[in-house]
Amino acid sequence: MANEQREKKDFKRNDQQEGDGFQDRVVHIARVAKVVKGGRRFSFSALVVVGDGKGRVGFGLGKAGEVPDAIKKGADQAKKNLVKVVFLEGTIPFDVTGKFGAAKVLMFPAKKGTGTIAGGAVRIICELAGIQDIVCKVHGTKNYHSVVRATVDGLTQLVSPDDYAAARGKTLAEVLQVRGSNKKKKKLAAKKTDAAKTAATKK
Repeated sequence: MANEQREKKDFKRNDQQEGDGFQDRVVHIARVAKVVKGGRRFSFSALVVVGDGKGRVGFGLGKAGEVPDAIKKGADQAKKNLVKVVFLEGTIPFDVTGKFGAAKVLMFPAKKGTGTIAGGAVRIICELAGIQDIVCKVHGTKNYHSVVRATVDGLTQLVSPDDYAAARGKTLAEVLQVRGSNKKKKKLAAKKTDAAKTAATKK
């Protein structure tokens, strides 16, 4: 049992670089058993995410009797389910929420140098998609499959900042968001209001 766990960790650590520019990483490996006449048959299922670091990412589930075969099947399936992710200067253009089942993933744009503040499957997907600065939070179930699907759902909602601004009838500067900017604006507005009230009271 200890050897199997060690083997799984090794496969999770070792990223496999493909010749076509895609990189695959294992999110989760599960050992499943089928009860048949005469005993149990064990097999492995691998949840794999594939990305090129330039805005294309996908996920797949592979099942086989051996771990390497399951990973290979998962990677092949992931390449068939690639989606295009739109991001600007290393971060996403606006807040987005991805949902699947009981999982909800909140994603926020971040300043340059923030890095990827996310955990588990969300971090893997963002890194393989090429997003460098982002803040994420998972609510609800932490099931690997649901979190992966919810993350991909959120990323597919992203559109080009120019298209988003045109649809809302605003300029590009007005729609671009940075995490915490709204709070700062509210604080500044509150300070100005307090200063105005104080000045009016003195008069």
